[in-house]
Amino acid sequence: MRHLVKGRKLGRTASHRKATLMALSVALIKSERIITTLAKAKALRSYVEPIITRSKEDSTHNRSHVFRHLRDKQATSRLFDEIAPMVADRPGGYTRIVKLGIRLGDGAEKALIELVDFNDAQPETTRKKKRRTRRGGSGKKGTEQPAEAKKQPAGKKADKDKAPKEKAAASAETKAVEEVEETVETESKKADKATEAEETKSADVKESEAPADEKVEPVKEEAKEPAAPEPEVKETPVEKKEESAKAPAKEKAADDSDAEEKQKDSGAKESGEEKK
Repeated sequence: MRHLVKGRKLGRTASHRKATLMALSVALIKSERIITTLAKAKALRSYVEPIITRSKEDSTHNRSHVFRHLRDKQATSRLFDEIAPMVADRPGGYTRIVKLGIRLGDGAEKALIELVDFNDAQPETTRKKKRRTRRGGSGKKGTEQPAEAKKQPAGKKADKDKAPKEKAAASAETKAVEEVEETVETESKKADKATEAEETKSADVKESEAPADEKVEPVKEEAKEPAAPEPEVKETPVEKKEESAKAPAKEKAADDSDAEEKQKDSGAKESGEEKK
């Protein structure tokens, strides 16, 4: 019976157990979280937390003490330079153990051990703390949620959780379909270009193979027929008679105008002589 026997043997000898805890602590300091069995994680917590407490005060003595328990220069320097400033205000409890279930191979219980100050994961939803006071009227009514919203069945919550996943899956499917359509269009365009190039090449080859004697004769312009001369208009005997009748009348009018001018000249000369 192991009454009042302190510590876990982990199925190893003292030297093997010490080497195992040393290796686990170096891995935890370098990667900030590791997955191991629950028994090893609990043993590692009691081994590494005093070392982290020692690293808060940077001195030669503390560095040599930490190096004696880690036997790794990189882990020792990272512990004093990066981890110690992060845990300076924490009085203890530098690690956290999270159970992960049973391992299928040997049925061992797995656990995750990590440094608390280097956990970047945040909870999905932040719940506000309920105000518990004896005075009923002190709480704001606007901040309280209605009773119907509080009493939601489990099915509706599951549907709300599934909705974003379904939307993401649908968007991924639509993107995949669009990509396939784009690839098909590009391939069809390439095929059309290839066929056009082949047609042009075949046409060029046919033209080059045609004999030189067979030349395309230029289209001759049709000889234009000369325009037919306009028919001469012959004067009728009636028109000739009218012109012959008009001619003596014109001659008489010219003679009369000449006689009047002569009379005017003679009258002017006579008037000039009388004045003299």
